[in-house]
Amino acid sequence: MIGGVVTIIFLIVRVIPGDPAAVLLGTHATAELIAEQRAKMGLDRPLAVQYALFLRQVAVGDWGRSYHEGRPAFAIVLERLPATLELAAAAIAATLVLSVLLGSLAARRIQSTADYAIGVLSLVGQAIPNFWLGLVLILVFARTLRWLPSFGRGTPWHLVLPAVTLSVQLIGVMTRLIRAGIVETAGQDYVRTARAKGLAEPAVMTRHVYRNMLIPVVTMLGLQLGSLVAGVVVVETVFAWPGLGRLIVTAINNRDYPVVQASVTFVAALFVGLNLLVDLTYAALDPRIRYT
Repeated sequence: MIGGVVTIIFLIVRVIPGDPAAVLLGTHATAELIAEQRAKMGLDRPLAVQYALFLRQVAVGDWGRSYHEGRPAFAIVLERLPATLELAAAAIAATLVLSVLLGSLAARRIQSTADYAIGVLSLVGQAIPNFWLGLVLILVFARTLRWLPSFGRGTPWHLVLPAVTLSVQLIGVMTRLIRAGIVETAGQDYVRTARAKGLAEPAVMTRHVYRNMLIPVVTMLGLQLGSLVAGVVVVETVFAWPGLGRLIVTAINNRDYPVVQASVTFVAALFVGLNLLVDLTYAALDPRIRYT
């Protein structure tokens, strides 16, 4: 899969209109200077030759040097990684906490006003585009109320609006799933038996209900990682968050091929690794599952 990503991103960045040499030299550069710069970058060679040289570099861990910064592309990716991980971790934490609370409340009060309200809010949360929600939050909480900063990174307050924007769609999905899982699991015979034996309700929920509904929840969380990655690109751009998402957008605009190739491939590898971790988690959640 990673090999396919490497090939696809190599071809895609070269299909995007725009000459990296012309972008680097500016609008006043002559055709001779642009041609000379293309030769220095190796862009004057046939595409097949460029691809072969690129694969040879990648095989030894060399992703090339940024056209604009003159530094190794992979080093730039690693510099931006902590900011993205911080934002993603905050969004996932908010998703898990709020979706469990809202899903549990809705499941305990089926067909009540709270249940209907949570259901409507979940659907609305799923439907709201990230970029639109981010702009609305900036307008309300940063510009009008002046409670929170609207861009950048540095304090925990800078994290609030981007994390909320990134987590809203995930909360909508996970809340509905958790509600349905609790309702289905709570009706099982072993749960009724536990209650009949006099087991306290918190223990029933923890040992029998939540534990047995974790696998579908973890599965859905793994499936939503792709949406999370896509959302990070949008959210980091809206809030000027200095992470991988903003780096990718900036590199694409600058036609910085090495940085685009290194960052997109790294994100794809990270996505594959997280999904593998989700699969391995199944064995810990359900002793009946074993990998050979």
